[in-house]
Amino acid sequence: MNTTLLRAFGFALAGGAQAASIAWPWGGRPLWWLQLLSLAALVRLLDGLRLHAASKSWRRSFGLGWAFSIAWLCGNFWWLFISMHTYGGMASPLAALAVFALAAALGLYYAAACAVYVAWRPVRPLWRPIFFAALWTLAELIRGYWFTGFPWGAGGYAHVDGPLAMFAPLIGVYGIGALAALVAAAMAQCMHLDYRLKRSWLAPTGVLVALGGLASLGAADVTAIATKPPPQLQVALLQGNIPQDQKFIPGGGIATALEWYGVQLRDATASLVVTPETALPLLPSQLPPGYLDAVAARYAGDAQAAIVGLPMGDRGGYTNTVLGFKSGQATTYRYDKHHLVPFGEFVPGMFRWFTEMLSIPLGDFGRGGLPQPPFEWRGQRIAPNICYEDLFGEEIGANFRDEATAPTILLNVSNIAWFGDSVAIDQHLAISRMRALEFQRPMVRATNTGATVVIDHHGVVTQSLPRLTRAVLVAMVEGRNGLTPYAGWVSRFGLVPIWIAAMLVIAITILSGVLRRRR
Repeated sequence: MNTTLLRAFGFALAGGAQAASIAWPWGGRPLWWLQLLSLAALVRLLDGLRLHAASKSWRRSFGLGWAFSIAWLCGNFWWLFISMHTYGGMASPLAALAVFALAAALGLYYAAACAVYVAWRPVRPLWRPIFFAALWTLAELIRGYWFTGFPWGAGGYAHVDGPLAMFAPLIGVYGIGALAALVAAAMAQCMHLDYRLKRSWLAPTGVLVALGGLASLGAADVTAIATKPPPQLQVALLQGNIPQDQKFIPGGGIATALEWYGVQLRDATASLVVTPETALPLLPSQLPPGYLDAVAARYAGDAQAAIVGLPMGDRGGYTNTVLGFKSGQATTYRYDKHHLVPFGEFVPGMFRWFTEMLSIPLGDFGRGGLPQPPFEWRGQRIAPNICYEDLFGEEIGANFRDEATAPTILLNVSNIAWFGDSVAIDQHLAISRMRALEFQRPMVRATNTGATVVIDHHGVVTQSLPRLTRAVLVAMVEGRNGLTPYAGWVSRFGLVPIWIAAMLVIAITILSGVLRRRR
C-alpha cells in the first residue's frame, strides 16, 4: 500500500508540474522545458511500472495515469472555483468537488492513453516515443472535441516561447503537443536504466537530434509567407475593469460601464476603438434611450470605426455579440459568438439541477455561424472572436479558406473577471499568442480585467495594460496577408489530418503487437 501511495504521489507531482508549465504561478510565463520534463517523468514512471509489475501493469497505469491527469487538470483550471463560489454563491466544498469532478472526467482520456501505452508498448525503442505521442495527442484531441470541447491548458501552449514554437505555422498547437510528447518520451527512453535499452540509446537520442535540427532551420522561410502587409491601423483597446460581482447590478456596475464606455467611445481619437465582451451589459432594448444611436452617429463619419460588445436578442433568443460601427454600411456589422461556454451560455442536457445551485445569470444563447465575415476597415480585415473562442484554432481557421478574404488582424474580446486575478489571465494570453503564431497574424485583445494587449504576428506581446486597471491602450497594429501552411490545411480539413495520423500510428502498433504475440 505504501508503495502504491508513493507511486501515486510521484504521478500527481509530475501532473502538478505539467499544470505549472502552462503558466508559471509566480509570473505567468509558460515554461516549455518544465512541460517536457513533467511528461518525460510520466513516461519514465509508466515504463518502470511495466518492468516491475507486468501482470497488472496496464490496470495500475490507468489509475496512476489518472492521478497525473487529475493533478494536472485541477492545477490547470482550479480558478473555476472562483466563478462558482465567489461569484456563483455555491458552497466552497461543492465548488471544489465540481472542479475535481470535471478534472477527473477529462482525465479519463489520458488515463486510458497511459493504460494502452503500457499494455501495447512496442519492443523497438525508437517506436515507443512515436506510440506514446500518438496516444497522448489522441487524448488531447478528444478533450478538445467531445462534449463541445474544453482543451484549455493543452500541452502545446507551454511552447509559445520555446524552440518548438516555430512549428506553429506548420502544424498548430496539437502538432506542437505531439512533438513535445515525442521529445518527452524520447527523453524518458534515454533515462531508462534497463540494460536492454542501453544498446539502443542512439535511437531516442536520434529523435531529439532530428527535432533539434529541424528547429534550427531558418524560421524566415515560414514567416515570410505572410508578406506585403496592409497599412498600419491605430487601435484603442478599452479595459473597463468592472468588478464581476457588480457587472449586472443596476445603479452599480451597469451604470459605471455605461458611463465609462460611453465617454471613451465619444472621446477616442484612434482609427478603431474596441470594447471588451459585453462591455455594455444590457440588451439594446434595455439601454438608455438613444444610447446606441449616439454611438452609431459618432462613428458614421469616415475617420473612425468602433467594435462594441453587448448581448443581443429578445424572448425568442439571445446571442453574445459584437457590433461594428463605421461609415458607408447599409446595416450594422454583427458578429455572434459561435462556440458557447457550457453552463455559462448554454446548459447541457440533464444539468439544469447544477445551474440552479448557482446565483449566476445563466441562459441558453444562440450560436453564430462559422465562418462569419470579418469587419473591414482601413484596408484591414478584422476577425473577431469572443471569450474563449480563440481556444479553438480550427474554428478560427475557417476564416482562411480564401486568401483574398482572409483576416489580416485577429481580435479577441473577453471578460474573464469571473476568475479574479488568477493564472487564468496568463493562460488565456498564451492561447492568443499561439493563434498569432499559427496564422502569422497580429492578435489584439480588449478585455475587462486583462490581459489587454497587442500581440504581433510572431506571437510576441508588444504593448499591454496592467491587469485589473481601468485604462485605454492605444497602439499601432500591422496586419498581415498570406496563408501559413497550417491555415491552408486546417481551413479545409480541420483537425482531421492529426486525428488520422494519431489513430494510424496507434492501429499499426496494436496490430503489430497482436501479430507478434500470436507468433
